Amino acid sequence: MSFTVAIVGRPNVGKSTLFNRLVGKKLALVDDTPGVTRDRRPGEAKLIDLKFHIIDTAGLEEAAPETLQGRMRAQTEAAIEEADLSLFVVDAKTGLTPVDTALADMLRRKGKPVVLVANKSEAKGSDGGFYDAYTLGLGEPTPISAEHGQGMLDLRDAIVAAIGEERAYPEDDEAVTDIDVRAELADAAEEDEDFEPEYDETKPLRVAIVGRPNAGKSTLINRFLGEDRLLTGPEAGITRDSISVEWDWKGRTIKMFDTAGMRRKARVQEKLEKLSVADGLRAIRFAETVVIVFDATIPFEKQDLQIVDLVLREGRAAVLAFNKWDLIDDPQAVLADLREKTERLLPQARGIRAVPVSGQTGRGLDKLMQAVIETDRTWNRRISTAKLNRWLDAQQTQHPPPAVSGRRLKLKYMTQVKARPPGFMVSCTRPDALPESYIRYLTNGLRNDFNLPGVPIRIHFKATDNPFASKAKKKR
Repeated sequence: MSFTVAIVGRPNVGKSTLFNRLVGKKLALVDDTPGVTRDRRPGEAKLIDLKFHIIDTAGLEEAAPETLQGRMRAQTEAAIEEADLSLFVVDAKTGLTPVDTALADMLRRKGKPVVLVANKSEAKGSDGGFYDAYTLGLGEPTPISAEHGQGMLDLRDAIVAAIGEERAYPEDDEAVTDIDVRAELADAAEEDEDFEPEYDETKPLRVAIVGRPNAGKSTLINRFLGEDRLLTGPEAGITRDSISVEWDWKGRTIKMFDTAGMRRKARVQEKLEKLSVADGLRAIRFAETVVIVFDATIPFEKQDLQIVDLVLREGRAAVLAFNKWDLIDDPQAVLADLREKTERLLPQARGIRAVPVSGQTGRGLDKLMQAVIETDRTWNRRISTAKLNRWLDAQQTQHPPPAVSGRRLKLKYMTQVKARPPGFMVSCTRPDALPESYIRYLTNGLRNDFNLPGVPIRIHFKATDNPFASKAKKKR
């Protein structure tokens, strides 16, 4: 992909619908409410045989720079500067407005290629708006329907004509086939019960940033990137949909997802906020490690604890970031108190890594990323079968399982069946009779003895086949 396209236009002309159409997924939130999109969202587009980078943007409006609308406009203008070509979308159904004319003048001044797109051209009465688009002086408009997928071939031709065939269709490099590392590791694991694969330090890492509204999530990501990539401000709930950004940390690619603030379910009434929360949940499921941002000035609200529990139930690796540390007067005492509360209030995440940070000053960001890497390493950990069974024998010797109906339960064999998060299978007698307290005993033992802090641990108990059961049936 050798060029980048920005989708621009005034609010509610169908920019995000077109973005979703081009990327082939419903990545951007779409609603009838104007101004749903606020940050610029990147994606990888495919239009028939044409592939390119694409950026969805907020609707352009005239506003003072210090206002929310003014900051949204600055984000859109940054996307136009970054792109090689702009798709200027107008609404053929409602016709042109003075805002469209002002935006056309601005795009002309940028001196970059522009493709004029007349969206909603399938609607009755759209001919007038389509022909009015000629008056903008940006060439012939391309009629499309982003919602129904009409006019995509014409849009492809218009983009190629604007960007040039050489850039539109660069020669492909010869494909390089990688070795199937997973198959090799699986073969090695079958041959050796002591085999434990090494952690891949070069693999790209997906990280979601979640938390309550106004905890400073977007500010934190901007500080990581070293630029005002995401829209921030004192208003709560600025971020609406999950925005992904890529950056490099010490030679490793990090794909970070900013998400909308999550309020208590009872307070989420509006349809748009429900869509935003659902988008955030998808980001959590897609991520590998999740950074849960707490406001250090008011930490451990009920919603904070519920978000942590949600992340762990989804099986993600979790790290706590106590943000706004620059506002804390007595850091040592507060940090000791926060760590005590972390252990007491989050027993299901015993040992979870917690780092004090400041999105405003940049304090603690390296320590936070190091905690993310270490937690992901733990989340990917695989323990050899031989080690697990030696450990299981020692655990039963130290604390035997209880007896049921006069017969003691026996745990016979243990192996790790998956990682991400670590999952184990234990072969035993009467798994349904094993008390919850003994399961917690095994879970805590695994966490302590194999250094698995702060990640979910799943243990599945499987009934041991009774070798005499078939003989007993035959005798009957």
